[in-house]
Amino acid sequence: MEGELGDTVIVLLSALAAAGSFMAFALPLLNKGDKKERYQSIIEKRRRDLFEQAKEQAKNPAGQQATMSARDSMATFFKVQNMFGEMGEKVRDQMLQAGIRNPSAPIKFMIARVVLPLVLMIFAMVILSSSEEEVSNSTTLLILGGAVFAGYKLPWVLVQNQIQKRTEEINLTFPDALDMMLICVQGGIGLEQTVSRIADEMADHSETLAEELGILSAEMAMLNDRRSALQDFARRIGSGAARTFATALIQAEQYGTSVSQAMKVMSEELRDMRMQEAERKAAALPPKLTVPMIAFFLPVLFIVIIGPAVLRAMYS
Repeated sequence: MEGELGDTVIVLLSALAAAGSFMAFALPLLNKGDKKERYQSIIEKRRRDLFEQAKEQAKNPAGQQATMSARDSMATFFKVQNMFGEMGEKVRDQMLQAGIRNPSAPIKFMIARVVLPLVLMIFAMVILSSSEEEVSNSTTLLILGGAVFAGYKLPWVLVQNQIQKRTEEINLTFPDALDMMLICVQGGIGLEQTVSRIADEMADHSETLAEELGILSAEMAMLNDRRSALQDFARRIGSGAARTFATALIQAEQYGTSVSQAMKVMSEELRDMRMQEAERKAAALPPKLTVPMIAFFLPVLFIVIIGPAVLRAMYS
């Protein structure tokens, strides 16, 4: 009986191990397919929006919006710009740099910066009023002020963290994408087809960069002005290697210089910049390791070295 039970346990463990191995092999493939679908859906949506805008402009040269998506987007943009001026436009740029493309996102962000401090202040007041211990007026003001400040800063911190993550991912993967673009351009492929092909290639490595390049290729194909598409690309990126790429292509088109030569020079500069960043991080590593080594490594080392002598002295 015990032998049969042991065999059953072994069979179950083997089945679980086999299932775990299969899931470990299959999940990356499924995630890769999901990334491809999300990337394609974003690009197709942008192409539909551009197509609807172009069709509406052809029907109505005065520029009135007929489709819901274009009308909502433009109305929200002008509403934000009229209500908040340059600050509203800056917030919209930050939303785009964070990957938030909803036209109503800037208004929601500003409402959150107004409502969230009030909510946290009311929550802090409820906690203080329900406390059995008496809290001084200065402490109460400090807590309420901290709650208001935290509520005001929290949306901005979340958006900035998202922008930083996207910028780091793009800066890390863009030099490789630029090398592939250079090969395609030198092979005689047009810039629009090059950007579209590289976007498909980068979808497995960097979903963020693939989305931005895909939107750029859609705008370059649908819009008559390539410079406008590159400026929108630089605006969505905000900073870093991809913005430098857009600026260099705009200048190359403006002054009539070779695009492939500009890409070649830029690729070398970006690789040098990435190497310098790696060297900077390597140089900053020893000071960062000082505190963990003092806190965790040295006490253990002292115990191992001095411990036997102390025990020998205690029991001798």
